[in-house]
Amino acid sequence: MPKRFYVAIVILLIAMMALSFLPVHGERDIYDTVVRLHVLANSDTEEDQALKLMVRDGVLEAAAPLVGGCTTQAEAIEVLTAHLAELEAAALSVVQSEGYDYPVTVLLGKEDYPTRTYESCAFPAGTYVSLRVLIGEGEGQNWWCCLFPPLCLSAATAKSDNEDAFIQVGLTKDQYGIITETEKTKYKVRFKLLEVLEDWFG
Repeated sequence: MPKRFYVAIVILLIAMMALSFLPVHGERDIYDTVVRLHVLANSDTEEDQALKLMVRDGVLEAAAPLVGGCTTQAEAIEVLTAHLAELEAAALSVVQSEGYDYPVTVLLGKEDYPTRTYESCAFPAGTYVSLRVLIGEGEGQNWWCCLFPPLCLSAATAKSDNEDAFIQVGLTKDQYGIITETEKTKYKVRFKLLEVLEDWFG
């Protein structure tokens, strides 16, 4: 048989193996259920990184009552869009109160994320709806979390409470397992493949 035939067979087998790890059982629904938060520091200086965290807290404090009553991603997007100026003012207020004159920009839109691991769960790489808070030049290390459901509003939230929050907004128990059982080899491979594919086709 020609060499090209064997090459084609090998490629097909590799593709079949890869597909067994790619999003199935509704994993893609995760992207269509949550709203991420992305805060970009002005720089990597100790002062700017500390300011980033204070701005994060200010934005979360302002956002908490806005998304607290939302039950779907669409509702959260609508509410956040209507209050972008308010959220930007909250962030700017923190910056100015700390004695800085950095400009602040707050935007809501689609953004590519790498795989991110938090205390109780992790999210696969992909394109998410994102509230993006840019401080000054935005050249410092970033801070990511999940704004809706409000996972990052309380770092001490119990895992069971997180599960209830995610299921209430549309995720199934299996989908919630995807973002909380990330130490399992299968999910690590899936997450890595998603990240590679996002780089290739993003």
